[in-house]
Amino acid sequence: QVQLVESGGGLVQAGGSLRLSCAASGRTFSSFGMGWFRQAPGKEREFVAAISWSDTYYADSVKGRFTISRDKVKNSMYLQMNSLKPEDTAVYYCAAATGYGGYHASEYHYWGQGTQVTVSS
Repeated sequence: QVQLVESGGGLVQAGGSLRLSCAASGRTFSSFGMGWFRQAPGKEREFVAAISWSDTYYADSVKGRFTISRDKVKNSMYLQMNSLKPEDTAVYYCAAATGYGGYHASEYHYWGQGTQVTVSS
């Protein structure tokens, strides 16, 4: 059974940093796309960043501040978040595809339970 488990969320002041981790089990995702999405209260889930093979891509709102990476040996993915802003506050979800992945949640088949990130002003 495939499981994705996020960790690393928490409360941080604006301008601070956090590093999210996503550990996958039950299937190897090294050849498939993985991504991060987030959902703030009262808002729809939105794309944050994704990594597919050697390609990385980001939402405009986080470009230059967030960095996505993966460790294929550990079957894990990470999101380094710097210069955090209050508008980054959301539950962050790890997602894995069985193909390339992409910008849309519908392209991902597996999801974690989410980790809360709260940025105070």
